[in-house]
Amino acid sequence: MDSKSQDLGGRFSFSGTPFTVKRVGYGAMQLAGPGVYGPPRDVDAALSVLREAVTAGVNHIDTSDFYGPHVTNEIIRRALHPYPKDLLIVTKLGARRPADKSWQRADSAEELTQGVHDNLRNLGLEALDIVNYRAMGSVHGPAEGSLAEQVGVLAKLQKQGLIRHVGLSNVTATQLAEAQAITPIVCVQNNYNLAHREDEALIDDLARQGIAYVPFFPLGGFSPLQSSTLSSVAERVGATAMQVALSWLLHRSPNILLIPGTSSLAHLRENLSAARLALAPQILAELNGIAASVAPTKH
Repeated sequence: MDSKSQDLGGRFSFSGTPFTVKRVGYGAMQLAGPGVYGPPRDVDAALSVLREAVTAGVNHIDTSDFYGPHVTNEIIRRALHPYPKDLLIVTKLGARRPADKSWQRADSAEELTQGVHDNLRNLGLEALDIVNYRAMGSVHGPAEGSLAEQVGVLAKLQKQGLIRHVGLSNVTATQLAEAQAITPIVCVQNNYNLAHREDEALIDDLARQGIAYVPFFPLGGFSPLQSSTLSSVAERVGATAMQVALSWLLHRSPNILLIPGTSSLAHLRENLSAARLALAPQILAELNGIAASVAPTKH
């Protein structure tokens, strides 16, 4: 297969920006070591995954300098710098990884500013194309609360030319509206997949505004999707369950962009191939019923 010819789910243009990306991208989180901490077991394999992704046509990479920390960005720079002209690298701020390997908030003005400079240095860039502010929220998902201070810091860094565009992660519709009153928001990253679909209305609203919705944990994250329906559909269409789950997301709305992560070349190829999987209306209806069998998340 000549993967360069892959369509990768079509294209999406970020409103108010010069960026157009293929809808299947790559998430770099799994390039770090176990628990997203420290270096990977096989650095050469990590480099190979990134290079093959770009060779296959991927032009949207999601990362953060708190993955590792610093590890994934350094691997991205080593693998791909100088970057292809059409490559969009999206990073995020809002957390830090101390020596105990925990995830801690890092959302003061000083921490956010330092985070931008860390990303710039480790990626080898003069400006960051898109920076997402990730609200820590609760263990179950977004938690209401003002983000004005943090978004205001990013807006100032944007005016300084260090950030080109601002996005949000792990937020509610109310928080999105608050942020939009401060600066244009070009993308939202929230937890969404076949089984966890609290953001249905938000996705449709963002689509009307031309704003990208980028689901994290598109395959269930640390608790991979398990469904007899999903397994049955996969068998019938001649694909893996994870390919079906990714294809369902592409069918769900044209503003959904995928950033599945992996440190395996085989899984990378499998993920990219999901973009070519067509799902008939009756199959989509069957898959839509999966969420009804999952107990709603309590916030």
